[in-house]
Amino acid sequence: QVQLVESGGGLVQAGDSLRLSCAASGRTFSSYTMGWFRQVPGKEREFVANSWSNAVTSYADPLKGRFTISRDNAKNTVYLQMNSLKPEDTAVYYCAATMGYTRNSDSKRYNYWGQGTQVTVSS
Repeated sequence: QVQLVESGGGLVQAGDSLRLSCAASGRTFSSYTMGWFRQVPGKEREFVANSWSNAVTSYADPLKGRFTISRDNAKNTVYLQMNSLKPEDTAVYYCAATMGYTRNSDSKRYNYWGQGTQVTVSS
C-alpha cells in the first residue's frame, strides 16, 4: 500500500510559479512510476506528467517547457514545478503512483492516489 499526500497548492496570479509536492509512504518509492494529473469540474482527469526517475519522464505535450516533474527517492517525494502559470491551469492537482515503469498517461493505470490540492490561477 502507498499513501500519497499532496501539498503546495494555492492561489497565484497568471505568470507566477508554484511547486507542488507529493509525499509517499512506504519503503519502495523508487519502484513506482509517479504521476501528476489534474481535473476541473465536469471534465475528465487529465495527465500532466510522470516520472520513473529524474532521467525518465514524460509530459502532456501542451505542458512541455512550463512544467517539470522531479523526484527525490531519499525523501519519498515527487515534485511538480509549474512556471508561467495561466488561468487555464486552474484545477485540482492529483499525485498518483503505480508499481513499475510506465509511460502510460491513462489514469486507470495508476493504483494509488492522493487527495488532491487546488491550484487557482487568477488573470
